[in-house]
Amino acid sequence: MIATRHRFLPAVAAGVLVCATALVSGQQTPVRAVPEAFAPGVEREVGPIHIVPIRRNRLYLMASAEGNSAVQVGEDGVLVVDTMTAALAPRLLEAIRTVSLGPILQIINTNADRTGGNEVIRRAGRAVGAAAGRQGDGAAILAFDAVQQRMSADGSSFPQLSWPTDTYFVGSKDLFFNGEPVQLHHQPSAYSDGDSFVVFRRSDVVVAGDVYTPHQFPRIDVEHGGTFMGVLAGLNTIIELTVPELNEEGGTMVVPAIGRLCDEADVADYRDMVTIVHDRIQDMIRRRLTLEQVKAARPTRDYDSLYGMPKYTGEMFVEAAYRSLSKAAQQPRRGVTR
Repeated sequence: MIATRHRFLPAVAAGVLVCATALVSGQQTPVRAVPEAFAPGVEREVGPIHIVPIRRNRLYLMASAEGNSAVQVGEDGVLVVDTMTAALAPRLLEAIRTVSLGPILQIINTNADRTGGNEVIRRAGRAVGAAAGRQGDGAAILAFDAVQQRMSADGSSFPQLSWPTDTYFVGSKDLFFNGEPVQLHHQPSAYSDGDSFVVFRRSDVVVAGDVYTPHQFPRIDVEHGGTFMGVLAGLNTIIELTVPELNEEGGTMVVPAIGRLCDEADVADYRDMVTIVHDRIQDMIRRRLTLEQVKAARPTRDYDSLYGMPKYTGEMFVEAAYRSLSKAAQQPRRGVTR
């Protein structure tokens, strides 16, 4: 359940709507304009998607059980960070149209696993400038270069229209959209090898992707370059990017891949948990305990009730962490010869 700061008003959903249409997968699908009764700060729902205004009716959290999207709206158009799943994409588009009828011009993906609705959202948007001639109709898609490589690899299951149309391969990239600087920061080898944090500087919001999942233990995609130490480093980076408002609460808002809207204190508590579990498992690896012995010791026992999920238990997290830390321990240190 998403934590809320304001009471949801059922009357808002029944407000006066201005109807329009958008092209979704070749079909005309009704969408909605902004309800006249939709006041700043009021939350509401569009089917399974919960809409939470974050800043000044400019930036919204679109939350679902399958993942979150962040949507920035303004005079330029609409920018979407992460697109949930292919099944939810039509509902995400409907939710976007309740806050803006402007053109969807830009999609940003925080990693390859947050691209499920790219094709639907891209088709509903349009390209601008030089990109229009290069990529045809549809919104631009931006991600770290490793995301493009993974999605376009032979045998991948990602449809081509969901692939990034633009990538970056250095530590950061920035753009200016709707009167606001938007910065992408690559976090190396964290959840995967293609993670990006998206920072909306004027809105003071960080979209953290799968590096931060406050409702469950961190997932580590070891097969695609993820590491335990990278996740821990990423959490520290988020804390560096955030500034609390009063008594370590409020201030910079953090949008996780899935779960509630958070602030720096939430991330710090989560980082402390990850650090403690890391130290316990690292010590067991130094003592040459096997994976089964580490599992039996239950290094997450203090936190299982808070972060353990049926689909991702503390034991599953311990196994991923053990694999990652064991692999790191086997790597020769720089400057050391055998």
